[in-house]
Amino acid sequence: MASAAYSDITRLFGILSASGSNYNIGKIMNAYEYASMLHEGQWRKSGDAYISHPIAVAEIVATLGLDSDSICAALLHDTVEDCADKTNLKEIEKRFGADVALLVDGLTKIVMLEVEDKEEAHIETLRKMLLAMSRDIRVIFIKLCDRLHNMRTLGARSEEKQRTTALETMHIYAPLAHRLGMQRIKQELENLSLMYLDPYGYAEVKTDVERKYGTHTDFIEHIRTQVGDKMRENNISFTLEGRIKSVYSIYKKMYTQNKSFDEIYDFYALRIIVDNELECYTALGIIHEMYKSIPGRFKDYISTPKPNLYRSLHTTVIGRFGVPFEVQIRTHEMHEIAEFGIAAHWKYKSGERSKEDMDKKLAWVSKLLESEEDTRDPDEFIDVFKTDIFQDETFVFTPKGDVITLTKGATVIDFAYAIHSAVGNKMTGAKINGMIVPIDRVPQNGEIVEIITSNSSKGPSRDWLNIVKTGQARSKIRGWFKKEKRADNIVVGKAALELELKKFGRATNESQRAEVFAATAQRLGYATADDLFNTIGYGGLTVSKVTARLREEFDKIVRPEVVPEPPKEVLVPSQVRVAERPRHMRHNSGIVVDGEHGCQVKFAKCCNPLPGDAVIGFITKGFGISIHKVDCPNVESGMKKPEDADRWVEAHWERGIDEQSTDVYEALIQVFAYSSLTILAEITMALADMKVLLLQINTQKKSDGRMVINLKISCKNVDHYRSIVSRLKGLKDVTDVERGFS
Repeated sequence: MASAAYSDITRLFGILSASGSNYNIGKIMNAYEYASMLHEGQWRKSGDAYISHPIAVAEIVATLGLDSDSICAALLHDTVEDCADKTNLKEIEKRFGADVALLVDGLTKIVMLEVEDKEEAHIETLRKMLLAMSRDIRVIFIKLCDRLHNMRTLGARSEEKQRTTALETMHIYAPLAHRLGMQRIKQELENLSLMYLDPYGYAEVKTDVERKYGTHTDFIEHIRTQVGDKMRENNISFTLEGRIKSVYSIYKKMYTQNKSFDEIYDFYALRIIVDNELECYTALGIIHEMYKSIPGRFKDYISTPKPNLYRSLHTTVIGRFGVPFEVQIRTHEMHEIAEFGIAAHWKYKSGERSKEDMDKKLAWVSKLLESEEDTRDPDEFIDVFKTDIFQDETFVFTPKGDVITLTKGATVIDFAYAIHSAVGNKMTGAKINGMIVPIDRVPQNGEIVEIITSNSSKGPSRDWLNIVKTGQARSKIRGWFKKEKRADNIVVGKAALELELKKFGRATNESQRAEVFAATAQRLGYATADDLFNTIGYGGLTVSKVTARLREEFDKIVRPEVVPEPPKEVLVPSQVRVAERPRHMRHNSGIVVDGEHGCQVKFAKCCNPLPGDAVIGFITKGFGISIHKVDCPNVESGMKKPEDADRWVEAHWERGIDEQSTDVYEALIQVFAYSSLTILAEITMALADMKVLLLQINTQKKSDGRMVINLKISCKNVDHYRSIVSRLKGLKDVTDVERGFS
C-alpha cells in the first residue's frame, strides 16, 4: 500500500495514543486494512484516494473519545454501500463483531434510500436517522463526523451540490449536533455551510471579525491575566480559555436581530474551568467583584441544565475601555459535555454508560418517533422535527418546584401534556404565578404554571391542535381522539372529503362518492375508506395531502358528460396559418396544439412557459413543437421572418392543468435589490421555506450599489409563481421582482 496512506493512519493512531484510553489497536488496524483493500481504485472528487475520507472520519470520531468499535465503524462506514460486490454486513460481523456490523448497518441505511420524490427522500432520511439514534446513539455521532469531513472537502463538488449539501447541513445536521450538545462540531458545520450559502456575507463578517480582533489584540490576554491573578489569590485551581464569537453566530445575530457588527456585545468571551461546582459559584463572585455586570445577562445552566445536557454559568460584564465580554464558568466534566455533548459520556464511565441513563438522555428521540407515528403528513413531520428538536427552550416550574423544559413559544396546554397525558386530557384551565390565564398563554422563563383539571372533563378540544406548538402535545391530543372518538372522526373526515369533491365541479351520487373514497384510501395505503376518514378526522392527515389522489380517482370514476363543443374562432396572430398542420404522436405534456391533445412538444428555455401562461407553438425541424409564451421576445422577432410564418401554430394549456397537475416546470426570476451581505441567504432561505427548488443563481452588481439576482427555480403554475414573487418582494432589501427571459 502507498506510504501516504500509512502516514494518514499513523496520525489516527497518534490521536488514540495521546488520549490515554485503552483502544484495541489490532482490531482498528484490521479495519483500516480491510477498508483500504475494498476502496482500492476508488477516488474522491478532489482527486484523493477514497480511503482518505474514512480515515479522516475516524480521526474526528477519535477526538470525541468514542470506543474501538466506533472507530472501526468509521473506517468501514462506506464499504457496504460503495463496495457491495466485495463485502456485506455478514462479512463485517464475521470479521469485526456484531457491534461494528450494527453501526455500519445503521450508517448504510441512512443513505441507501430508494424513493423518487425528493421531499419524501428527505423525510425518510430523518426517520432513518432517528431510528438509528434510538438503537445506538454512536451511529449519529459517526454520521455527524462523516458530514463534517464532507463539508470540509465540499469545495471539490459542483456549485449546485455545494448549495444543496450546505442547506441540508444548516437545517438538519448542525441543529442535530446542537441538540446532542456537540457545540464544537455544530459551530464548524454552521460556518462551513454559511461559506457556501452566502459567500459574500461570510467573507464580509469574517473580515470584520479579523479587523475588530486586530484592534483589541491584547484585550483577551489582559483579561486573562487579571482574572488569573485573582483566582490564584483565592487558591482556586483553574484553566482559562479566551475565544471570539464564530462568524455564523455573528451573521445570524445581525440577520435575525437586524444589528450592525458594532452592536454585537458578546464578541469576546472568557471561559473559566474549575474542579467542582462550589468553585464555579466562587469564581462567579470573583468576576462580579472585579467587573460591573450587565443586568439580565446572568444565566445559571448548572442548577437548570439545558435539554442537551449543557451546564455552565454565564454572565456578561464590562471590561477595559468599556468593552463588554461574556464569562462562562464550568467544571472540567461540564466542559467536556459542552464541547462534545452526549458523546463525552464515553469518557465518564462511572454509571453514565448504563442503558437506563442513556435512554433518559435520549427520551426526546423516542417522543419524536411516537409523534411521527400519529401523522401521515410529511410537512407536519418536518415542522415537528424543527420545533421540538431545534428551537430554543423555556424553563418553567410546577407548583412543587420541578423544572419543566418547553419549546420556546409553547403554551400552557403544551405544559400540561409535558407533565402527563392524563393531565392534558383533563385540563380545564391554567394559572401562571397564581393568576388564571387563557389556555393559549405562553409561559415565560421562571414562571410557575399550575394546571387546573377536572375528572368530569370531556377531553381535549379539536381546536387545541391549532394552539399547541409541540409535536408531543399534538401527538397526545390526536391519540386521544384516535382512541376515544373514532365514530366522530369518521364523520368529520368524510365531510371534509365530500366538501373537497364539490370543488371538482361535477355532480356525484352516493355510489360514486363511495367508490372514489375507497379507491383513494387504497392508493394511500388504508384498508378502508373509514380508516382514511378517521385519520383525517383526528388530524393525522390534512385534506390537502389527499387532494391529488382524490382528483385522480374522481376523474377515473366520475366521467364528464360529453357535449359537442361549438366551433370556436382560432385566436392566433395574423401571420399564423392553421390549415394542414402535421399530426404528432400523443405525449402527456398538458398542451393542446391546433386542437390536438397530447402532441409531442418541448418547452422553450428562452421564456420557460408555465401552466396559466398564454402560449404559442413553433414547429421545429425534427424536434417537435417548441412552446413559447406569447410575449416572448423570440416570438416577436420570429414572426417578422416570412420564411417561418407557416411554422407558428395555436397552442394552449389543457383545461384545469394548472390546478390538477403535480408536475413542476422551470421558471426564471429577476430580483432587483440593494447590495447587502444577507440578501442571498434571505432569498435562499425564503425559497427553502416554501419548498421551492433553486436550480441556478447568478448575480450582477450595478454601479449604483444595487444588484440583479437571476434565479432559475422549479414551479407548478402561474399562481405558484406569483406566490413566490410575492414572498420575494417582501424581503427587506428587494426593490422589484420580474419574470425572466434568457
